[in-house]
Amino acid sequence: MIPVFDGHNDLLLRLLEAPEKRREIWLTGEGRGQLDLPRMRAGGFAGGFFAIYLPSPVAHDDADLMAQMANPPYRLPLPALMDAAEAADPALRAASLMLWMERASKGAFRICCTAGEVRAAMAENVIAGIMHMEGAEAIDADLDALHAFHAMGLRSLGPVWSRPTIFGHGVPFAFPSSPDTGPGLTEAGKRLVRECNKLKVMIDLSHLNEKGFDDVAALSDAPLVATHSNAHALCPSSRNLTDRQLNIIRESRGMVGLNYAVSFLTPDGLKNPDCGWEPMLRHLDHLIERLGEDHVGLGSDFDGAEIPAVLGDVAGLQGFIGAMRDHGWGEELIRKIAHDNWLGVLERTFGA
Repeated sequence: MIPVFDGHNDLLLRLLEAPEKRREIWLTGEGRGQLDLPRMRAGGFAGGFFAIYLPSPVAHDDADLMAQMANPPYRLPLPALMDAAEAADPALRAASLMLWMERASKGAFRICCTAGEVRAAMAENVIAGIMHMEGAEAIDADLDALHAFHAMGLRSLGPVWSRPTIFGHGVPFAFPSSPDTGPGLTEAGKRLVRECNKLKVMIDLSHLNEKGFDDVAALSDAPLVATHSNAHALCPSSRNLTDRQLNIIRESRGMVGLNYAVSFLTPDGLKNPDCGWEPMLRHLDHLIERLGEDHVGLGSDFDGAEIPAVLGDVAGLQGFIGAMRDHGWGEELIRKIAHDNWLGVLERTFGA
């Protein structure tokens, strides 16, 4: 079994939405979702980034939005900006739930803040968790909350989750569409990048629009990382990265984690879970061609996306590893994609 380190999941959102079921969701599995502790162990999930993601306070019709995404072309409206005051409480509760996960696991799960801590956890067969913030709504313009969350263990942050923040602008969910969909970082966003660099907090480019991407690339002294994005050349979704962007990431010695969401994999943008392994492997081939084999990994979006049925959930990860072998890749390359490359970029970003 090859251990897998994963670039992105939304398990914390499931816990946040049903805190009364948190023990079943995390410790024993409730027969829903794509992640829980028993299935992580079954699939060889060795660790990953656990996202603090906040749903918009104004409810929207998920069924209608999903129906639109099932029938490209589409361009979905973005939710309104959330201010730090309304985002602070759910973000704190999500971070607290991750700390609870560590306590409740009785040693099976550990929050890690350096690559060395991740390596040590993996060596001990302990699942390593890195606290990530997907959309910086809970961070105030003075960045005081950034330091507070950093003290709690935050080591990775995306300035936006698609909807705008005081720091910048995300891409809408649109197909077909370029990621060039609006203005770049605000002045507050540029301050955020500089402060993240000082704190050794990784900046996640997934969901950020193209001008914001370019602003981060110009400002940041850290490797450029997109934790859960795919190749725009193969699937022209606004959420995917152009070859130009991939070239910039390569030059920074950065990283891209493959997103398993079928809407960002298939060339026609259809939400077809019966697509098999082929679209995932094609995107990995393209990412390796553009970035080199030392800068590509996995960024599932487990519990946040509809994924190929052949994978199913986290317990299916070793089936994906088998598909990589059948694709003709050797064990060294598979290990790089599965975990080694993530460990390398963590060392280059926030230390061994």
